[in-house]
Amino acid sequence: MEQPSVDREIGLGPLKDEHSDDKGGVSVSLSPETSESATVQFDAAADARVRRKNDWCLVPSVALIYLFCFIDRTNIGNARLAGLEKDLGLTGYDYNIVLSIFYIPYILLEVPSNMACKYFGPERFLPAITVGFGICSVAMGFVTDFSSVCGVRFLLGCFEGGILPGIAYYLSRWYTRKELALRLALYVVMAPLAGAFGGLLASGILRLDDFGSVHTWEKIFVIEGIITCGIGFITFFTLSNGPATAKWLSPEERLIATNRLRAEQGTDEGSNDKINKKKVLRAIGNPVTLALSLAFLIVNITVQGVAFFTPTIVQTIYPDHSVVSQQLYTVPPYVVGAFFTVLLPYLMGRWDRRIILFIISAPFLVLGFAIFLGTMNASARYAALFFMASFSMPIVVFVTATVSANTVSDATRSVGIGTAIMFGNCGGLIATWSYMPKDAPEFYIASGLNLAVAVAVLLISTLLLLWMIADNKKRDKREAAGDLTAVEESLEVLEWRHPQFRWKL
Repeated sequence: MEQPSVDREIGLGPLKDEHSDDKGGVSVSLSPETSESATVQFDAAADARVRRKNDWCLVPSVALIYLFCFIDRTNIGNARLAGLEKDLGLTGYDYNIVLSIFYIPYILLEVPSNMACKYFGPERFLPAITVGFGICSVAMGFVTDFSSVCGVRFLLGCFEGGILPGIAYYLSRWYTRKELALRLALYVVMAPLAGAFGGLLASGILRLDDFGSVHTWEKIFVIEGIITCGIGFITFFTLSNGPATAKWLSPEERLIATNRLRAEQGTDEGSNDKINKKKVLRAIGNPVTLALSLAFLIVNITVQGVAFFTPTIVQTIYPDHSVVSQQLYTVPPYVVGAFFTVLLPYLMGRWDRRIILFIISAPFLVLGFAIFLGTMNASARYAALFFMASFSMPIVVFVTATVSANTVSDATRSVGIGTAIMFGNCGGLIATWSYMPKDAPEFYIASGLNLAVAVAVLLISTLLLLWMIADNKKRDKREAAGDLTAVEESLEVLEWRHPQFRWKL
């Protein structure tokens, strides 16, 4: 049965055909149409076809990039079980220092990297830094002492700093507000899958014969780094800067993909707008961005702590098992975590609600850390890992999707997402010092800290939701009362300060 046509007319000023310039950015020329308001009509079937094509061409590429970004960042935990500390002579807090070194450039380059991503174009920038951190992973297989491992981890942080905010910003160029959360989830889910797949991959690599001077834990870094470099080179050919330059869409489909976003965002410029001081300040000063940055900072203590220390935690739960068996025990919590990392954002898209799911996740984190803190029973502590992985990993989707939904222009969105993730990764730096060797196997300090974090996130997210609802009601009353003075600047310029702006819950 033929699907009924749902025609839409979108008039957004002269329709533009965008082409990549020599910097990977966008140069603009008017389309052949000469009318003052070019209009494109499309039906629901055409809309779905465009979205489906984008899904198949975009999501696998960015998901693979993020999968190996997370593997190359956290495989040091697997290498630790295989003897990295002993071979490099790391003692005391040396391992925690090595983890911390990574976060210094990772945090500082978050916003500048997203600005560079916009300037050079995602189709070139993201593959280039992927090759960069792949090379760093290979180099990890040849470190010989404490100072060399610190140097390589520092460089790894330089390249990986742009991946998470860069992909989130990149996908916001392609999908509407309701569609974005699930697509963000489909690459963020690579984080728990990286934990699962990383454990399986590490256990498989350790079974391989040594080659040359590369042995035991060194094989993990070298083999995984080579795979990463290959993915980086491939994505040079699979990514495109935005809908108007998509290699896999027909000219008509490019118009549909471009106009459907402009219609929702209320902007004619799309990805052509330039970053300036005013937009940077609007992005950083956005109340929702600031609140979520604080929430992400503290909750990332949990997210990154679980990512880095799950192998160590499993080792303390099952100390008598073999290294390969311990690696395999890290897999099930991550698999279940991956399920919830997709399920919760899927519900966000269906309901077009974000903050409420942030609020719902926090009590489950409280439960997980309360169990871990309250008992030494191996089965109960292992069960607690499932709660930690399942309800911490989706939070990055909640944050990036909510920031994206509450910005208007492309430039402001790139800075806003970068800001939230930059603050969040400050929590990652704290996480590297949460599980201390002297606290094993109980890890009372880490569990108590993460329990407090979960409670704080519940409070912040609840207060933010209440404030957004109240502020929207105030804006509605002012508009209904006609109490608005004439505003000369557009919504795209004023962002959240514009009287017509409403917070997206």
